[in-house]
Amino acid sequence: MTNKSKPVENEISYEDFKTEVLNDFRMVHTSRFASLTGRKEVLTGKAKFGIFGDGKELAQIAMAKAFKNGDFRSGYYRDQTFMFAIGALTVQQYFAQLYANTDKDADPSSQGRLMNGHFSTKLLNENGSWKNLMQQKNSSADISPTAGQMPRLLGLAYASKFYRNNAALHTEQFQNFSMQGNEVAFGTIGDASTSEGLFWETINAAGVLQVPMAVSVWDDGYGISVSKKYQTTKQSISEVLSGFAKTEEKDGYLILKAHAWNYPELCDTYMKGIKVCRDHHTPVLFHIQECTQPQGHSTSGSHERYKSKERLTWEEDFDCIKKFREFIIESAISSVDELNAIEEEVKKYVNTQKKMAWDSFINSVQKDKDEALTYMVNVSNNSSEKNFIDKIISDLEEANEPERKLLAIAAKKILRLTLNESSTERISLINWLNDFDKINEDRYSTHLYSESQWSALKAQQVKPQYDADAQLVNGFEILVANNDALFTKYPELIAFGEDVGKIGGVNQTYAGLQQKFGEERIIDTGIREATIIGQGIGLALRGLRPIAEIQYLDYLVYALTTLTDDLACLRYRTKGGQKAPLIVSTRGHRLEGVWHAGSPMSLLLGSLRGMHICVPRNMTQAAGFYNLFMKCDDAALIIECLNGYRLTSLNLPCL
Repeated sequence: MTNKSKPVENEISYEDFKTEVLNDFRMVHTSRFASLTGRKEVLTGKAKFGIFGDGKELAQIAMAKAFKNGDFRSGYYRDQTFMFAIGALTVQQYFAQLYANTDKDADPSSQGRLMNGHFSTKLLNENGSWKNLMQQKNSSADISPTAGQMPRLLGLAYASKFYRNNAALHTEQFQNFSMQGNEVAFGTIGDASTSEGLFWETINAAGVLQVPMAVSVWDDGYGISVSKKYQTTKQSISEVLSGFAKTEEKDGYLILKAHAWNYPELCDTYMKGIKVCRDHHTPVLFHIQECTQPQGHSTSGSHERYKSKERLTWEEDFDCIKKFREFIIESAISSVDELNAIEEEVKKYVNTQKKMAWDSFINSVQKDKDEALTYMVNVSNNSSEKNFIDKIISDLEEANEPERKLLAIAAKKILRLTLNESSTERISLINWLNDFDKINEDRYSTHLYSESQWSALKAQQVKPQYDADAQLVNGFEILVANNDALFTKYPELIAFGEDVGKIGGVNQTYAGLQQKFGEERIIDTGIREATIIGQGIGLALRGLRPIAEIQYLDYLVYALTTLTDDLACLRYRTKGGQKAPLIVSTRGHRLEGVWHAGSPMSLLLGSLRGMHICVPRNMTQAAGFYNLFMKCDDAALIIECLNGYRLTSLNLPCL
């Protein structure tokens, strides 16, 4: 690229180009200084833990240029620059999450429920209804497990294909969810995490399905301390995946490479790659090489312990911000003095935003503390246990850690000491503690399940009604008839799983329905349980109503990480800001062998808090569960009984 060429698709003036470049320079410095400052906040005790996105700033700026309203991100905890760049995160909110501020405006991503670097956008209104997703840039809620974001990414991308290929969804009813499938699902992942099976399962499935999924791999050469020579065959994920590349004869991936420190190359690469992805629904892999990680993996350790002096020197020389600065000066876009002024401006801005975030957080905690101490002192002044109570009060006043739990602990100690005393002051402390518990219930424990008007727990019971001339039929026939009625009623309904399509399921519960409703709605998948669930999560996040079938209950274990780490806790970790009303359908309980007929219910009950687990005693009840959850906005697991498919019962009207 020549000095005055532009890293954007449309023609703009040189002055506009210069403004864009300097804004990008300001943004990468803002993000970097936020990382450097965030680490100090952890090491000085203001936060428990920190993990940051330094070294990936420039690539994320380039990626953000191609991200449009309606698009979705499914990323991980290094993506702060991208979130800043798309306007979905402010610096003050960034620090508020580091401090675990529970205020909804301070930390809209998780409201203090997750460690820093876990980003999301609100997809729902306060009442649990959907926002217009086409008028905003969207991010599904992050999770910590490495590669855990990948299965969901598949579903977010597949939703675009489903919206594009189903004319029944090209109506006003669905215009808030898709522009006829024109949206791209952006995924990000660290190079070392591509060693995970969830990555490979997702990559393969997206290649088979040909969906608009754009995966960026940040390659800094390490997975914490472990070099990529121990992580990836040939030490190159793009080289290993070269067999997935699209050819003239066969579908596959567009595989693109760029250097993390080369601004023009990054901008051109993302613009070209995302255009192909968006227009043609071709999945794209961006291998972003030669990233650095200036502060190491996290605040838990130092990268000087495992990187050679030569490597550390190289990282300084090829730091993306340093190289970006060199590019700007060499291209005569700006002067050294102007860039220095921007850097100083950024430092002041970040420090100001950090202070505002800290003051907001600490003042909220201090308010609770002052109120608690007032009640405690009143009890002490009227108690025979004053000396002991004053020691508790003194310890609380001197505590350095701003934790609300210390207030509750101190109050309960005082109430135990004064158990045999009766005073209005003690009763007032009890009342304060009860109110405090209610407030903290909202702060830390709500929205495990839906609290909206569409909650399954608010539904009224509907008892089955039989016609006078109802016939005895096999159990599976009840489900076939019910599924037929559901697919007729709900154009957004989609079912998929192993053998669900052509043969109608291993127990014939979809028999003949693919022929009636089409291969776009009742779909065969590969043997890939984790991404069957992920596909369902992503579809549900985009306003569709998926039924993801896992062939047998035993096989659910293959998808357990995706279920428990992502689906079950989604509503909780966003405090009601997102929902994925996925129905997971399976069968089990025959108990005639180790596999295909088991009942690992204790495992599921302990792992899937946040999902409704339904075990119908017959297929009439099973049909009722499907009907219920199609009207509700909760995630559910429905486990049909293997012995029920050939048992006869009365047929009943559907829905």
